[in-house]
Formats: sequence, C-alpha cells, structure tokens
Amino acid sequence: MSGSERRRYLRKDALNLLDYSVIGDNGESIARGMGRTINISEKGILFETHVPFQLDQTLVITIELEEDLVEIKGCIRHVKVCLDNFNSGIEFMHMDGEGERVLKNYLEAFKNAGYWTGTE
Repeated sequence: MSGSERRRYLRKDALNLLDYSVIGDNGESIARGMGRTINISEKGILFETHVPFQLDQTLVITIELEEDLVEIKGCIRHVKVCLDNFNSGIEFMHMDGEGERVLKNYLEAFKNAGYWTGTE
C-alpha cells in the first residue's frame, strides 16, 4: 500500500443499483428503498441514497453483480452528507457461499482488467 492509502481492501468503482431493507431490533424489515453503489470491495460497499442511516444499523441489500443477484447482510459503519444525498459505508456481516463466489468473481474480473481504485 502507498503511504497515504489506509484501506485494507481494494475498492472497485461500481455504479450498480441496489435494493435495501432496514432491519429493526426484532429482526423484521422496517423500511425499504433503493440506492446506487459508489464502490465495492470484498468486505463492504459505499453506496448513495436519499435517506440517512444510523451508525451500526443493520441492512440487507440485494445487488446485481454481473448477471447474478446477491443478498448481503451488513452494518452501517459511516455516513456522509453530500449535497442532496447520503453516502453510507456498509461492512458485510453475512453472505451465503454462492454470494461470496459471485462477489469474488466480480472483483477478480475487474482486478485482472486493471479497473481498481487504490493500490496494492
């Protein structure tokens, strides 16, 4: 990693639509909406919405990677206000084996093509 790069995982700039469900304390979905990814790594996604989230809030997101739908459970780790929207970083908590395979293949394809942000 370069001296100024603090990220542990490389991010791939990505503009994909995603569907999210906010999960309440009882495990039930309490809100739903749509967002757009900004970047993605093996451990999380930075995405944009028109609504803010609370830190440590749990979401289940569904995103299309290549031609597969992947459902991922994650936790909001940071939120930034940006003009008329919000950029939120979610850390992955759970993904099934097939989702992990699809994400790994998606990221590997972009790594091999040289479309990464950050440095190794």
